[in-house]
Amino acid sequence: MFTGYLTDAKFRCDVHQVNHRPGMAVTRAQGAIGAAHASRLSRLWKSTVAEPLGEAFCFLSLIPILLVPAFWNGFPIIYYDTGAYVLEGLGGQFVVERSPVYSVFLRLGGAGASLWFIAFIQAALVSFVMTETARAIVPRLRLVLALLVGTVLLIGTGLPWYVGQIEPDCFTSVVVLSLYLVTFQRSSLGRARIMLLVAVGVIAVAVHPSHLLLAAFLLLCTFALRMAMRPAAGQGLKPRLVEPAIVCMGGLVLVLAANFGYTGEIFLSRAGPSFVFARMLQDGIVMRLLEETCPKSGYRLCAYRDSLPATADGWLWTPESPFFAMGHFKGAEDESARIVRDAILRYPLLQLEAAAKDAFEQFVHFGTGDQIEPQEWVLSPVLKAYIPTQMGAYYSARQQKGEIRFQNVSDLDITVGTISLVGTLLLLGWSFRARQYDFALFQGFVLAALVGNAAICGVLSGPHDRYQSRVVWLASFALMLNTSESCRACGAAANPALRTM
Repeated sequence: MFTGYLTDAKFRCDVHQVNHRPGMAVTRAQGAIGAAHASRLSRLWKSTVAEPLGEAFCFLSLIPILLVPAFWNGFPIIYYDTGAYVLEGLGGQFVVERSPVYSVFLRLGGAGASLWFIAFIQAALVSFVMTETARAIVPRLRLVLALLVGTVLLIGTGLPWYVGQIEPDCFTSVVVLSLYLVTFQRSSLGRARIMLLVAVGVIAVAVHPSHLLLAAFLLLCTFALRMAMRPAAGQGLKPRLVEPAIVCMGGLVLVLAANFGYTGEIFLSRAGPSFVFARMLQDGIVMRLLEETCPKSGYRLCAYRDSLPATADGWLWTPESPFFAMGHFKGAEDESARIVRDAILRYPLLQLEAAAKDAFEQFVHFGTGDQIEPQEWVLSPVLKAYIPTQMGAYYSARQQKGEIRFQNVSDLDITVGTISLVGTLLLLGWSFRARQYDFALFQGFVLAALVGNAAICGVLSGPHDRYQSRVVWLASFALMLNTSESCRACGAAANPALRTM
């Protein structure tokens, strides 16, 4: 009996093993597949931005990172100017104070179907120039570290709030990075990427008048640098002038063409004198001119001398402002231009003093969230007329419900921006002492862009936090990229085995 029991038990064991061998084989196969996937994922994360796979995944992965605030909001971020761009782009009506190029961009980008198309295109363009900058500056930067840089920018800067906003502000930094790359990095990026960057740069320059001025300023700085460099300087560091000039000229042509397409006339901007006038009004220069010259000067504004608003925004956007009574941008254009010209000629030193003050104030003010608030009371009529199918999502967004609070976000961004500016200056000095001129060029180019942007916006339109907030993240970006490469270079010098990593 006992022998029979053993025999039966053996039989059952054999049957059990036979029945479970397929499962064991499947389990082993699944394990092998999982290990292969893990190995491929590990290789992906360890790939660098200079490798095609790492470059592609960096570009694609940064897009959703840059759109996190818009996703959380439930709808692309809306600004007061968004309505005018929608009216101009989808309604075909020329709006004096808004860039027709960005309005055309909205129409061609599919804004009528969904504003999300615009947000994704903007994120893709910003991601592209960020990826190519990382590839040029730190080619050995691993994908995981590149995405860490993007995450830091998401948390500590205003960048994602502008990328997901239906407004051309995110393109200001695209102007800077694309110009830097086509000026200094052609050899490291190759002809195809440079051609794409030129095309992106042309669009970025054209979508706002201040971008055209910023691009011209950076081109002038590049020309001065090239003239200052000694003939013996390394050809790899010598800036190119053809590509950045094409970017500037291409942007200029787009602006002129768009204005002509809407009005049948060729001009750069008809709103410039009104914005400069408003800034002079806020600085007290206009009031002084009126007190000293009225009524002999014959200004129409003399009749409103006692009811002028104290701020530029009050003059430009308050319906009770004399600006509206005089015909707003179109009706007051000639008067504004005349007063601006007379004030410059009459008070040149006062103008210089006010311009320097405004430029400095703009440079140091870059809080996030400037006027990102519920705006349906202004924009609903226009948006209902041209994007009616999107109004449900628009009203349901956190922004329109007043649920977005920027105090903590802005405080963090100001802290990060301040640290980055100081760090950039320190790293610039170290780069010169260490003869790391490629690092110094990037840091110097970014600082020149920040100074130029502050001067252009502060002097021509008056200081507003969003003007500098939209570009100050470049200091953080440059600092992280150059610091990572500096640390790697120092490590390689200390450990020769790291030189091949």
